Amino acid sequence: MLALCEGGTVQLVSSDVLVFENDANPDPIRRDFAAQALALANQIVRADHVVQAQARTFVEAGVKPLDALHLASAIAAQADFFCTCDDRLSKKARSLDTAPTRVISPLELISEIQP
Repeated sequence: MLALCEGGTVQLVSSDVLVFENDANPDPIRRDFAAQALALANQIVRADHVVQAQARTFVEAGVKPLDALHLASAIAAQADFFCTCDDRLSKKARSLDTAPTRVISPLELISEIQP
């Protein structure tokens, strides 16, 4: 996936929320790897009042607060896809209006972007 970002096939979106969450990671190796991946982002979404308001609606629907901010950030960026390994988040998010962003798994993402 990162090679596709580096090659320009896929555009990666980052956010204040991702940076905040990564900075709190106690594992320096994972933190550094994630920081390098986030540096490939073409866009960084700020957690402004629009993102926060959208996230609140997701929290009210049962999404965890950080997950809600991640999802709201993707929508604010008008990302085509929000990719997650979290089955619970995926199931919940698929019942919400996340247009124009589709919530998908990593395997679904690969099948979407590779012919």
